[in-house]
Amino acid sequence: MINKLLLFAIFLSIATAQQVDTVLRVTTRTVVAPTAVKDRDGNAIEGLDVKDFILRDNGKVQDLKLDQSYVPVSLVLVVQRSASTEKVLPTVMKIGSMLEPLIIGERGEAAIVTFDHRIETIQDFTNDTDKFKQALAKMRPGSQTRAMSDAVLQAARMLKKRTPDHRRVIVLVSETQESGSVARVKDALLEVELNNIIVYSINMSRIMNKLMASPEYPRPNPIPPSARPMPAGMANTPTTQAQMSALGGTMGNVMPIFKELFTATKAIFISNPQEVYTKYTGGSEYSFLNLNGFESAVQKLSDELQHQYILSYSPSKAVQLDGGWHTIEVEVRRSGAEVKSRSGYWLAATPN
Repeated sequence: MINKLLLFAIFLSIATAQQVDTVLRVTTRTVVAPTAVKDRDGNAIEGLDVKDFILRDNGKVQDLKLDQSYVPVSLVLVVQRSASTEKVLPTVMKIGSMLEPLIIGERGEAAIVTFDHRIETIQDFTNDTDKFKQALAKMRPGSQTRAMSDAVLQAARMLKKRTPDHRRVIVLVSETQESGSVARVKDALLEVELNNIIVYSINMSRIMNKLMASPEYPRPNPIPPSARPMPAGMANTPTTQAQMSALGGTMGNVMPIFKELFTATKAIFISNPQEVYTKYTGGSEYSFLNLNGFESAVQKLSDELQHQYILSYSPSKAVQLDGGWHTIEVEVRRSGAEVKSRSGYWLAATPN
């Protein structure tokens, strides 16, 4: 009799443990959609309430929450410091003072990641603006490589570990093109999307960088002229070879459909990764050619962050059954308002 009671008690304990384990596995994902609302003149519209917004996830209206309080920022500044940026780095170093209101704001924090072929965290998260500025002052130009996606991936992984009640932001200061990344744009973008990170970019002019950069040490071309490919019908002569060598540059950006980044069996060439990161996270692209342009870009970026509406929701059950890319559409019940938010996110299907 005692043995039977003991076996029953053991069985009951195992069954109870299994039930608890099952309950603990139930999770609900929260999607955050920082949203900027401006009038026709580009001025921020303030004072809106959650009832003024309509958000659709894959066409289905969602129950929204709006954080009415100031949401502090966890920010990673990602700076290209390859050889071509030598003349422009002194201007970029001034960004510390410009971002100061975001860093020293209520519980704000910032870190710095630099990249050429190496990815270096030269300042971990801090609220101390003096430390932030001192780290910026130590930046030096490096190699010719621009491993942008590796740097964005590193920044996203750093932000992933920060407290979830902060807005997670990457400010990418770099040229629009990259070279030498181990990670693909897809890898970095997926990490950014899954962790509700918004990316802003301040574009260095690649042309200006090239014009101002110190000349590279001349190296002979390892491929003999006779072996270099030429367009059909063009004679392979020293003159045509020189002409072909001068055709460097890009073919213009052809933005791939987001789904292709995740479903294509082969790598997709993306001529402007910055545009991918900003467009699909709800951020913005800015450009500069001189100090005044840089200050203006940072001011616009800071203003947008300080006037964002932080919308959030847990996708409805019907939406959670749709795996893959989810389109987000945000409307505002205000005539003439211009709305900018993240365009969507990637979600694994929830089984029935």
